Amino acid sequence: MRELSLGEYIKQERIRQGITQEQLCEGICEPITISRMENGKQIPSYTRICTFLQRLGLPDDQYLALLSQNELEIKALQDEIRADIVRFERAAPEKRHDIKMTGLQKLEKLEKLAKPDERIIRQYIFAMKISFEKQSFLYTLDKRLEFLLEALHITVPKCDLEEINLGIYSLDEFSLINQIAGIYVKKGQLNKAIDIYQQMLKYVQKHYHKMSRYGGNYALVSHNYTVTLFTAGRYKEALDVANLGLKICIKYMHYRFLPGFLDLIGGCYFYKGNLEKCKEYYRNAYCLYKVMGNERDRVLLERTAKERLNLEFPF
Repeated sequence: MRELSLGEYIKQERIRQGITQEQLCEGICEPITISRMENGKQIPSYTRICTFLQRLGLPDDQYLALLSQNELEIKALQDEIRADIVRFERAAPEKRHDIKMTGLQKLEKLEKLAKPDERIIRQYIFAMKISFEKQSFLYTLDKRLEFLLEALHITVPKCDLEEINLGIYSLDEFSLINQIAGIYVKKGQLNKAIDIYQQMLKYVQKHYHKMSRYGGNYALVSHNYTVTLFTAGRYKEALDVANLGLKICIKYMHYRFLPGFLDLIGGCYFYKGNLEKCKEYYRNAYCLYKVMGNERDRVLLERTAKERLNLEFPF
């Protein structure tokens, strides 16, 4: 079998999926950049190559290249900022300010390193700033929604939330759509959020089903979709999606959402009147919460079991 260059590999997959050069590079660069890359005449930046691969649903963690010093600094900063976001979201309220200020300083440094025409980096910076304000009360839900849509449109200018499944997205673009759906949930517009999650699930089923690299996104969308259906009282649909989510967690070994799915399935069975099934799934969810050290959700489940079943763990 003849070995393929990276450009040939991307071209082969792009054509196989029926995606044009214009679609693949929309919002990122001119089609001529894709053409030159596919013909071996140009190597785009690391961030652009990763975005092309992600939009095609291809693994980007196997791509090896000699990065410039600038690209190495950018990648290192992005990794640090992502870690800061996780720390920020998990930190006690009194510790968040210092983490936020450290993260914002790194974003300023990243902004200086990035080229003016690097839309992917600009989108990343915008999205991370929004994430650091997630826990504050500076912005209303409508303002946060406006910012998220603005960030998404930097690289996906024609994105239509009514036809999400027709587009192609990088992981960061997909994350922004997920956050947008979450804002609609908080605004109480559950049907709008459900429609977005339904389209997102179809997208991951189509693009990510063969890639364990993206299994976490598959599980995340299934979980958020299940929670929103459950909140809307659509228990039959929520049960179907939650069972799909269980299979995804096991198949791709992404266990973070596993106890949550068990918890939700138990809740669905409660509202469907099957109390024995409800108790079975609550027991399993409780054990996993305990093993994984998730005290917050374990305590919530204890309270829920008491209210719904008048039972206390262990049962």
